[in-house]
Order: sequence, then structure tokens, then C-alpha cells
Amino acid sequence: MAEITAAMVRDLREATGAGMMDCKKALVEAGGDMDAAIDWLRKKGLSAAAKKSGRVAAEGLVGTASGPGVAAMVEVNAETDFVARNETFQGFVSEVAGLALSVGDDIEKLKAATYPGTQHSVQEELTKLIATIGENMTIRRAQVFRVAEGTVATYMHNAVKPGLGKIGVLVALEGAGEAEVMEVLGRQIGMHVAATRPEALDVNAVEPSALARERAVLEEQARASGKPPAVIEKMIEGRIRKYYEEVVLLEQVWVHDGESRVRAVVQKAGLKMAGFARFQLGEGIQKEVSDFAAEVAAQAGITG
Repeated sequence: MAEITAAMVRDLREATGAGMMDCKKALVEAGGDMDAAIDWLRKKGLSAAAKKSGRVAAEGLVGTASGPGVAAMVEVNAETDFVARNETFQGFVSEVAGLALSVGDDIEKLKAATYPGTQHSVQEELTKLIATIGENMTIRRAQVFRVAEGTVATYMHNAVKPGLGKIGVLVALEGAGEAEVMEVLGRQIGMHVAATRPEALDVNAVEPSALARERAVLEEQARASGKPPAVIEKMIEGRIRKYYEEVVLLEQVWVHDGESRVRAVVQKAGLKMAGFARFQLGEGIQKEVSDFAAEVAAQAGITG
């Protein structure tokens, strides 16, 4: 039997909103598998969340930079929010985002590139910054989009400075049209993405494993209704469509009017969406919270 630790219970509780003892039982039933435990809770109607979301557990900044037909976005992490307000750190993030426009989004190549205005690499500049500020820092991820015809718009939610903040979005639009009109639409889509957190551009881009998990949960829920098989199948398909409306960008309801689909908005403009990316600072990075783990251990009687 897999060992169920306080940290595992804590993470499942934060991911689902379910009770502590229910989380412990789910992990036991799932043999310690987090995804299976989430599904178990959902099937029992004990999960308060529809799906697991990334936890914001790291500090730093997301930065964006733009050029004709291209835009880049990077996430640079630090240990405390204090560093995000440091002008030297802010300048570093902006420079790395700008460098990604030409280097691309391969992190290792980005680290090896020459830092602007110096004779040394980005990684060496980062090491120098770590020594100066006194905190560990990492260039965690990057994304670059290019289009032959169209625009790649950027949006930064609650920017601390132009192109710097904690939630950034890139939106790649293909097609002919006025640059200003495309930029405005791209920014509006960026605002939509920041708010709704879509997981895929279209239905075909949904992760097969994620869809299979969702279908398994919906099938068990539908069977529990006791309705005839034909009715159950229709219930499942209807709920799958609803699932797509929640996680697929082009199937979502446009937040700016509450009625249209994003797909219709883009088509009306005579454009095509080539891709999007959403970076939320620290999402998916776990930070140990020892006091809470100790509380879970004390109440649940499990090892830490």
C-alpha cells in the first residue's frame, strides 16, 4: 500500500476543495495516485472543483515583447515578491523577453544566448543577478508565436510596467486586415483568455487523456441516474459538449458580450486563430507550507 503523506492530502484538498478525511480516503482508494483520487472524489460528488488547477506558489514576473508578426513571452521566477519590484530584475525579464523574439522559446538556447549589451550569456547575467540580489532565480519557460500574415497580440493582466506582470497572454491571429483592428481584437481575446483559462485552442487539441478521464467521470455520474442506456448516452454526449465549452477557447462564450462564441467572433473578423498561450506566474509550482501539513497530520493521524 502506498504511503499517504500529509503533503499529499494537503495538495488534494487544495486542488478539489474536498474535506480532509475525504481526501485521505480518496488517496487510499487510488493507491496514492493524485489524478485517480481527484476522479474518485468527483464520482462521489465530494469534489468542489471541476478540475485541478495550477497553484500559484512562486514569485517573479511574466514578461512579453513584440515585433512585426511575432511576439514572445517568458516567465522568470524568484523567491519573493519583493524581487518583482526590483528595477534591475524587471529590466532583466524585459531583456530576456525581447531576446526570445530572435532566439526562440527553447530555454537552453535562450540561456546560452549573449545578453544584450554584454559579452556574456543570459545564464551568466542571471547568475550575476542572483549574487547581487541574494535570491535564487530561474528562467522557467518561454513561448514565441510568428505569423506570415496577421498579428501576434499580447495582453498583460494588472501590469506592474508595460509588458511585465503576473498573468500574460499571447494570441496569434492569421489573415489580412488593418493592423490596428487585428491588434484590438487580439488584445480582447487576450483578456478573454486571461479570465477563462482555456486549455486547448479547438476540440482536436484537447488532450486525449484529459478527455478520457472526463468521459469516465461523466459516464459513472450518468449511470447513477438510473435512466435507460439510450438516455444515458445522450446525457454523456451533452455533458461532453458542455466540457468543450468550458476548456476549448473557440467553443467558449465570448466574455465581452456573454452571447457569441469566440469562434464566431474570429470568423466575423475574417481571421483565423493560429494559437494562444497563457502564463500565470508560478502556476503548477509547489511551495511547501509546513504549518498546514502539520495540521493535516495531527488531525488525520498520518505520517508527514
